[in-house]
Amino acid sequence: MLVTPLVWRPAGPDAVLLEVDDTASALALARGLRTSGAARDVVSGARTVLLSGLLLSREEIGALAEAGAASTDWPSPAPLERIEVVWDGADLDWVAHRWGLTVQAAIARLESVELVSAFCGFAPGFAYLSGLADGWAVPRLARPRTKVPAGSVAVADRWCGIYPRSSPGGWRLLGHTTAVLWDADRSTPALLAPGTRVRLCGAS
Repeated sequence: MLVTPLVWRPAGPDAVLLEVDDTASALALARGLRTSGAARDVVSGARTVLLSGLLLSREEIGALAEAGAASTDWPSPAPLERIEVVWDGADLDWVAHRWGLTVQAAIARLESVELVSAFCGFAPGFAYLSGLADGWAVPRLARPRTKVPAGSVAVADRWCGIYPRSSPGGWRLLGHTTAVLWDADRSTPALLAPGTRVRLCGAS
């Protein structure tokens, strides 16, 4: 896969925002540029990569982008994180019906997919997990819940996410986990830092 930035946008005196085609390209580009030391800070988004504190020229960054994720010099994805889930979410039946599946088949579908943390946002430790197929997209609630319990596993559009703490939210709730998504005392506070591969599995 080649990763080629489509648009360069200035983002300050020493930063630039690169726009790419999709989340997979953003992840691959961010991984490569981070390894190559292109900037002091490299942050991927859904279809963007923000470089802050540039250490390479635009031409050098462009050449790295053209080399793309096919380069063997770029590191492989992060280790896999398995998240045990109790599938008891309030919207699980609704999502299964939306997909035209039984609840058990919907759970099997969710457990069959390898997700990837594309970027974090919304709250500390909240990772936007990509990997759901286009046809699995579901709308958010028309009216968000005022309180979603911490550890809730949910989907919206083609994203999957886990609420690290109790907060308002409009995603469709599928289950819950006891995994600690954010711990400021850990060396890496976010359990699902960008690039982390994720598997959802039934709690034992």
